[in-house]
Amino acid sequence: MDKSLSLVYVKLLAFNLLSLAHSPPDTPTFSRDGISLSHAELLSVVVYHEHKPGRFLKFAVDDGTSCVPCILWLNHATSPYFARQRPQARITSYRGVVQITASSVAVKRDPNAEVLHWLDCLKLARRVYGRPRS
Repeated sequence: MDKSLSLVYVKLLAFNLLSLAHSPPDTPTFSRDGISLSHAELLSVVVYHEHKPGRFLKFAVDDGTSCVPCILWLNHATSPYFARQRPQARITSYRGVVQITASSVAVKRDPNAEVLHWLDCLKLARRVYGRPRS
């Protein structure tokens, strides 16, 4: 049976996102334990940003498990970028490194949101996405 979650935003921790494999190599689809993924949702703190006015906002987010490179093309959307953020994004690869291309970014002001996101990720990893990796 072909398992696919490629049409939904899956909640992942950063280390899970960075451990995804191309499936097959020259397609926009990635896999985790045999499940196809193409979109992800993270909740992390911005630790780096580079802004090219009118072109893109390149930033890195860290959720405590790893640091994920992200890009937001400014011809598609605009976003504030100095806070706890929840990017919803397409999983992509640039120069062989997994990154996310943000389609929307929401600033989260609730300090509990990050912990709740972690708990959701762990629960979904066990019940839906397969076994969590240590």
